[in-house]
Amino acid sequence: MTDTPAFGAPASGRQFIKMHGLENHFVIVDGRADRWRPGTDEIVHICNPKTGVGGDQLIIVEPPTEAGFEAGAVAFMRILNVDGREVEACGNATRCVAWLLLEEIDSDELIVETLAGLIDCRRTGDREVACTMGKVSMDWQQVPLSREADTCHVDLDAGPLADGVALNIGNPHIVFFVDNVDAVDLESHAPAIQKNELFPDEVNVGIATLVADDHLRSTVYERGAGLTTACGSGACVAAYAALARGLTDKREIRVSMPAGDVTIAIGEDGVATMTGPVAYSYTGYQIMTEDEKPRQKSCR
Repeated sequence: MTDTPAFGAPASGRQFIKMHGLENHFVIVDGRADRWRPGTDEIVHICNPKTGVGGDQLIIVEPPTEAGFEAGAVAFMRILNVDGREVEACGNATRCVAWLLLEEIDSDELIVETLAGLIDCRRTGDREVACTMGKVSMDWQQVPLSREADTCHVDLDAGPLADGVALNIGNPHIVFFVDNVDAVDLESHAPAIQKNELFPDEVNVGIATLVADDHLRSTVYERGAGLTTACGSGACVAAYAALARGLTDKREIRVSMPAGDVTIAIGEDGVATMTGPVAYSYTGYQIMTEDEKPRQKSCR
């Protein structure tokens, strides 16, 4: 007997929701009642659009940790890249998960826990969410870099990518300011920077162009995902880097990415808040093997 359901058969298996934030798309699974830790091969299979659902990341919503619960978090969000690697933060995914949870508990505000810390989220419109992504750091040890360096002017270059700004907002980034983001083949040049020995955890590589004092254009090549249509944490650090470099004095900046815009507000304390849209795609079911199916317990 095959595990594949017959055409028209009732849906069964592990339910998932497919959502995207500016085409940065995610497979979201509720693991609060049924703990699930997929292996690397399964994550790769699910995220591959040719063999699975397809997504930039697999997101598992779990109960908060004890510390997170005490701090008011309603859930923990586990973020798994397409290569199976677990990462600390994703702004677009956080907005999507926050929107699902806000709908579930019928609230306008909540806290989501991630490996990067606690994220305050609030509803700001119809399928629009603001997330306080946390404090941006340019401390070389927190980025992290493998050696001490001036994080405002990192001495690296790969073709048109030179003189970057290294930052961390729960995950490591480097931002290069260029004259025109459209003129840079980021997919060709970013891997050399991403794999550079200066970054022991690798790094998300972004480029940005200042269009106006309150407007940036940005594109990001992410760890484990490659070139993306939008990167929420990348938008946050691009806005912060523009301030750090003295390119603008505006603390609220619109960041335009290939798939659309988010608004980034940088507080005087260095905390970045991102506001942007979410979109629901569809709900489906992942076929479970016999080993994965829950067993009914009996008492004797």
